[in-house]
Amino acid sequence: MAVPHQDVLEGTFQQSEFAADITAVNSGKASREYQDAAAFFDRTFITEGMGHLLTQVAQRLAGKGGEPVVQLQTAFGGGKTHTMLAVYHLATRKCALSDLAGIPDLVDRAGLMDVPQARVAVVDGTAHAPGQPWKRGSQTIRTLWGEMAWQLGGADAFALVADADATGTSPGKDVLRDLLERHAPCVVLIDELVAYVRQFPESQAISGGSYDTNLSFIQALTEAVKLVPRAIVLASLPESDLEAGSQRGVTALRALEKTFGRVQALWKPVATEEAFEIVRRRLFEPVRDENAREAVCRAFADAYIAEGVKLPAETQERRYHDRLLHAYPIHPEVFDRLYEDWTTIDGFQRTRGVLKLMAKVIFRLWKDDNKDLLILPGSLPLHDGSSRNELTYYLPAGWDAVIERDIDGDRAETTALENKEPRFGQVGAARRIARTIFLGSAPASVASKVAARGLDRARVILGCLQPGQASSVYADALGRLTDRLHYLNTSGDKGQDTTRFWFDTRANLRREMEDRKRRFDDRTEVRGKIADVLKKTLGSVFDGVHIFTPHGDVPDDTALRLVVLPPEIWYTREESRLALEAVLEIIAKNGPKPRYRSNRLMFLAPDHGVLARLTDAARVTLAWNSIVEDVREGRLNIDLLQKNQAEKELKGAEEALPRVARECYKWLLNPMQDAPTSSKPTVEAFALNTAGASVGSEIERVCTDNELVITTWSPIHLRTKLRELYWKGEQRSASAAGFFEDTLRYLYMPRLRTRDVLTQAIRTGAASIDFFGTAYGEADGRLEGLSLGGRDVVFDDTLLLVEPGAAQAYDEASRSSVVSVPADTLLTSETPATPPPLPGETGPSPGATTPAPALPVTKPKTFHGSADVPTATAKMRLVQLADEIVAVLASDPNATVRLVVEISAEFPDGASDGVKRAVSENANSLGLKSAEWE
Repeated sequence: MAVPHQDVLEGTFQQSEFAADITAVNSGKASREYQDAAAFFDRTFITEGMGHLLTQVAQRLAGKGGEPVVQLQTAFGGGKTHTMLAVYHLATRKCALSDLAGIPDLVDRAGLMDVPQARVAVVDGTAHAPGQPWKRGSQTIRTLWGEMAWQLGGADAFALVADADATGTSPGKDVLRDLLERHAPCVVLIDELVAYVRQFPESQAISGGSYDTNLSFIQALTEAVKLVPRAIVLASLPESDLEAGSQRGVTALRALEKTFGRVQALWKPVATEEAFEIVRRRLFEPVRDENAREAVCRAFADAYIAEGVKLPAETQERRYHDRLLHAYPIHPEVFDRLYEDWTTIDGFQRTRGVLKLMAKVIFRLWKDDNKDLLILPGSLPLHDGSSRNELTYYLPAGWDAVIERDIDGDRAETTALENKEPRFGQVGAARRIARTIFLGSAPASVASKVAARGLDRARVILGCLQPGQASSVYADALGRLTDRLHYLNTSGDKGQDTTRFWFDTRANLRREMEDRKRRFDDRTEVRGKIADVLKKTLGSVFDGVHIFTPHGDVPDDTALRLVVLPPEIWYTREESRLALEAVLEIIAKNGPKPRYRSNRLMFLAPDHGVLARLTDAARVTLAWNSIVEDVREGRLNIDLLQKNQAEKELKGAEEALPRVARECYKWLLNPMQDAPTSSKPTVEAFALNTAGASVGSEIERVCTDNELVITTWSPIHLRTKLRELYWKGEQRSASAAGFFEDTLRYLYMPRLRTRDVLTQAIRTGAASIDFFGTAYGEADGRLEGLSLGGRDVVFDDTLLLVEPGAAQAYDEASRSSVVSVPADTLLTSETPATPPPLPGETGPSPGATTPAPALPVTKPKTFHGSADVPTATAKMRLVQLADEIVAVLASDPNATVRLVVEISAEFPDGASDGVKRAVSENANSLGLKSAEWE
């Protein structure tokens, strides 16, 4: 639909071909497209400013008014010389006006029937040196006024200013008026005047005159041309001091501006909308299929309407469709960025610079068979060195590294992301996003004043989106790149629509963060950071939470405790061995001693699939924290924007780390045993819900729902457990304190939250005759303080829980054993009635006489015990004896406990000298009473 010109397709265009050289045209040495008037206007889009100027020229040459002096002053590359060429061809044409595209309409608008051909003098300040005379035939010419006269009328015209040319003095206004009147209609085109005038030495006259005489000539010329109705002067001046060159050039520019300012008519530069047609005419053949162009532009406009507020507001207006049509096949956003942003760079030419860039872009895209419907900012082939150089030439050093590392190319991060994520790779989302941001933000790196740096999210997506694509893909890619690229900066939260994005040659703090996060050790700093986060997030039903604590430091007491396993001991359903072995070891050991209250521990383990992300999140948080600390302490010098970025990134990392920690530590491990006869304990795993309530609440829910921790217990469950394990055979009572101690020790017992849970169950059950009776001791087969259905129960170390049938039988036997005796006997007898026997025992026969009081029971006064201790488990066995036997004996303050350890060893082949020496020395240092060798 839009085919580039042949020179663009072949890549044979030259930089000079984009530079309109008026001297080359005047001397007949320019290429056909500039030399031939018809060819020139075929490729020239007559802008509003150019049309107005040509109308003024036509009217002036026809003697119908028009401005006598026009100053063309715009930025470098703004189309001044091209406009002067249009005037030149209009005045010197060798063909009919109707053969010049666009001119007949202008003539009609000026109210003219025709435009007379005119003499033209081209005064080019770069064509000659002020102190070096030049030849025109046999005539030597020294000054600008001599050159102008010669071009207007040859030797006869030169004769009018010959004396002034010879002496280097400015001809007067009257002389110049006479010259112009004799050769009217005429046009004087003055280009690069500042470049000529600034060469004159201070207060010194040379062959070309002096600084002052040249300024006087310009003033006289502008005054004279006003008096000649069919003469006009057009002069181009640079807009910026940089283009003026040295301080001398700036001074000359100021002086010339004042001179021309007295009589000038300002010329309007090329507008962005007009640039559409200029570039299209120069680079593309006429569009062959207008219907296809309309269909493409309509598809873009409809897509923008569908996206709504996700794109800039102007895309929702009807006129944006018109802009698409005018700019086709280049997207308007490309022109907006080039003319609004890139033309602010000194040296970037408004017309020539855009043409050069787009010619190379089009050549590369055509060669690569690019299928984009329009050339968007995201289409620019920055991986191509020729295209890239057209942009980086105007930027400071360092941008090539930015493009290769972050934006475009085989080794760029964008390419790596697209290779990893197919949904990005299908549309080239990452590279398109990066190219768009580069085009819209790179000029700000050299601009002195920038109102708002970078592009907002809507404009970034506008530079990438095509019909049939979802903006969400590009939005997701933008978010991923923000976290990944080293030179991409943001003004705020990447998720906010108002956040702006830009590239800079200074690496953002993300690179510094990436370097720093590799410095932290997994077993010290990283583990410590994870532990701190878990400590803040784990609050639950447990009395103690032990994070990454060795089993020797986890107390072996009655408290309910949660042990958080370290990151290296992870769990998955497919591979659980590592965590299960660690759990079984902890419930078996308490440092060098055995653990007794194993049923008071539960465990929280990390998920292997999320562990790497947790570790990275901890490293990122540590890295950002170190950067912020270094800035605060003055060890790292960064600007205010980067300081704010570092603080914001630290806040974000600290907010993200607890979420990742919760996702990782999701496995609640419960050691358990099905029955006392089971060969060994096992471990149940319960997955926590990582969303919703707090971690502590979720752990509590899982423990409650699965009865891992019992906070309220029914007496019916207590009775069931007593019948299962305690009321067996002749044993019809059980110690309540012993039962509670067993729940602390054995994994097949229920795990009660606290002793109060059992207390409440006992009190509730004791109030009924259905569950158990209570007593406070047993002596000679008799229960002391037996109660069945009583309410006042005190849970102490003497409390017994009696099987309800046995308690009822004992209670009935107790009542039936009461014997009738005289009242005086009941009142004076010193012998109490004999309590009834427990069920199963033989009580006294009915009617039998009351036996004599029993003799006091003799208490044992001495204990002797001995045990064989296997050498392999001697350490553990001796500790058990000390805890379970010696400590109990010593608990009686009246007891005198003496412990004798006897060691004997036999060596069939004799003990070695090393063993003998070591044992003897140790025995001596330990104070053994006897240590003999035989």
